[in-house]
Amino acid sequence: MTLPSHVPLVVATRNAHVERIHWGSVAVVDACGALLAHAGDPHAWVFSRSTLKPFQALPFVRDGGPHHFGFTDAEMALACASHGGEDIHVDAVTRMLAKIGMAESDLRCGVHMPDHYGENNLPPRGSLFDQRHHNCSGKHTGFLGYCCMHGYARASYLERDHPLQREIGQTVARLSGLADSELWYGIDGCSAPNIGMPLSRLAMMWAKLATGESGAGASADAALARIFAAMAAHPRMVSGTGRCDLALADASGGDWVAKVGADGVHTIGVRSTGIGVAVKMADGDFSAVYATTIAVLRQLGLPLDVEGTPLAKWANPLLRNVRGIEVGQLKATVELTWA
Repeated sequence: MTLPSHVPLVVATRNAHVERIHWGSVAVVDACGALLAHAGDPHAWVFSRSTLKPFQALPFVRDGGPHHFGFTDAEMALACASHGGEDIHVDAVTRMLAKIGMAESDLRCGVHMPDHYGENNLPPRGSLFDQRHHNCSGKHTGFLGYCCMHGYARASYLERDHPLQREIGQTVARLSGLADSELWYGIDGCSAPNIGMPLSRLAMMWAKLATGESGAGASADAALARIFAAMAAHPRMVSGTGRCDLALADASGGDWVAKVGADGVHTIGVRSTGIGVAVKMADGDFSAVYATTIAVLRQLGLPLDVEGTPLAKWANPLLRNVRGIEVGQLKATVELTWA
């Protein structure tokens, strides 16, 4: 096992004293794979987690699935989402399942409490949830749609040797410039296969998503462009109310798309500059990830207003105890090194 050479990216202070240090790495890459800037170990191997979702949807989109089933762009965005399980998301999944002739019971993602609930926003007493509320249910519905369109087995659509998962693996290998045998494979939180690669290759894939330059032919380019456009036009479907990815997308005016993944992975594809940004926080802390991403975007010179916007809660936020007393601050200390 080779440990990555992460560096401190964020510190948490208490009464101006450093209490926590969050280590990680950042890679900023163009669509050709050139490393433009970095912090820490830009080639550290990481699992892509939910930042992989647009590329897991690519076979379905490339083969005409959205047109075949009449999916709207908002529903396409949901197929790439880690959604909050709000009514807008659950209703869309319900429509998508009906369009492909499947039911909630055909999903294999499992059930969890919707992500838009939390410690200070508990669900109403007696609430009942099913697999449509899972943050990955849109992705899984797209998986099932691909199987229905091609006549593949549906009950086993998450198996590593299923034709769908083999196609996803080959797609990711092409876009990352790695052989399929070089990729890491693991099981994600939603039970789907997940793929690991160097952080810089993940950033390159997001640059390709933003530019539509896959190098795999016009159809793949068009599919990438359509996925990016759908995600940029419907960021609330990609994440949800009060989420950082939504605030980042809104702040860009449609120029970039952000996607968070479990255990501290965060990616952004920027259309105007043709770059991809990938962040990995070693301890998986989401607050530290978001503070880092915002600091990196600022250092890249991208137009990003924070003060007085929804992003303010994630950019070096003050830390308060349960009585609301200010006790410290989360501060991004990341400094990019330019290639």
